[in-house]
Amino acid sequence: MLLIYKILIFISYPFFILAIFIRILLKKENKIRYKEKIFPLAFNSKRNSNKKLIWFHASSIGEFLSIIPLIDRLNLQYKNLEFLITTVTLSSANLFKKKFHNYNNINHRFIPFDASFLVNSFLEAWKPNIVCFVDSEIWPNFFFQIKKKKIPLILLNGRITKKTFNRWNAFPKFAKRVFNNFDLCLASSEESKNNLINLNVKNTRYLGNLKFCSKINFNKLSDENESILNNFKIWCAASTHEGEEDILIKSHIILKDTIKNIKTIIIPRHIDRVASIKSLADNHHLNSQIIDNEEKINKDSEIIIVNSFGVLDKYYRYCKVVLIGKSLLKKFQLVGGQSPIDAAKFGCKILHGPYVYNFFEIYEFLNSMGISFQVNNEKNLAKKLEDILNIEDRSNNSNKDFLENYGEKILKETLDSLKNYINFN
Repeated sequence: MLLIYKILIFISYPFFILAIFIRILLKKENKIRYKEKIFPLAFNSKRNSNKKLIWFHASSIGEFLSIIPLIDRLNLQYKNLEFLITTVTLSSANLFKKKFHNYNNINHRFIPFDASFLVNSFLEAWKPNIVCFVDSEIWPNFFFQIKKKKIPLILLNGRITKKTFNRWNAFPKFAKRVFNNFDLCLASSEESKNNLINLNVKNTRYLGNLKFCSKINFNKLSDENESILNNFKIWCAASTHEGEEDILIKSHIILKDTIKNIKTIIIPRHIDRVASIKSLADNHHLNSQIIDNEEKINKDSEIIIVNSFGVLDKYYRYCKVVLIGKSLLKKFQLVGGQSPIDAAKFGCKILHGPYVYNFFEIYEFLNSMGISFQVNNEKNLAKKLEDILNIEDRSNNSNKDFLENYGEKILKETLDSLKNYINFN
């Protein structure tokens, strides 16, 4: 099966190059750095042989965000380290530049295609001392070559869902050969831990989900907007997807009967949909407003639709209750859920629909703490919002402190586990 995989990858290589160029035209690839994915001469290794190099591979923004606290802590505690971070997406590369542009010992590259000749060249160019793949990133050719070079290979925050397990288990011998390359797997959940054990990983632990270690930003709304919102009861629906806004707006209409000064803030996952959301609000005869970053909120706006990226923290800081989207519709049954962790760390109560497959254990944990609650329809949502919004005290400091301490515990235990695989002195 490994031979078949290698042949398929080799055959796919020209088509991968074609796909890269199409993505450049669609502005989904860096028009200069795309070469890092397909040409060995573009690997541009910057390696200080006097330092230990830890290579982290995190596919996209979510995976990258989950390892930032780990990298920050390692970089603070040890002076003889360099870091290589590889990702796949353009958005994650942009985020790296924003976060680490002032660090001369932390480099970013796009990970090359999993073809043997690229893999060998990449590993020879960078010569990492330890390799950490994050979440569900499984690259067989990389794994076999890393093992061959006797480099410690770790899966961080490993996420192997039932669906992923069944897909790998269709080729059980190949799957076990692939997963047997790991020296250590730190699972993101008990389910993933059990699935990894069944895939032949011999050293698997569950310390907690690394996403609880993330640090929240403390950006604020403008003083003018805060002053306006102080006169209203506010709730926020974040990372919403098409079809969910109809439920949110109907809940707002129900709430108006009991809470006269209610405002609903909708922050869609994809801001190219803001016009259609406004049309939906207008069709229900609600006064709505599309607001760009720092634009003034109209006092008369009942539905505020946010047309900016990277502003969730501003509203989490202000709102008492947040509904996390991609969870309300049955079409999300096997793909549903967005992370509620940041909102919870701001002390917000979290509402979510029944379809949270991708974050099931996180929601289960928050539910047990009385931090999050499931809602099923507009009436159920409106009733839960009314109950929470009518409680005068917005603060939830005990939950904030608990989550902060819980994240710190996970981070410390993860660091302790990594120390066993490389000499940091």
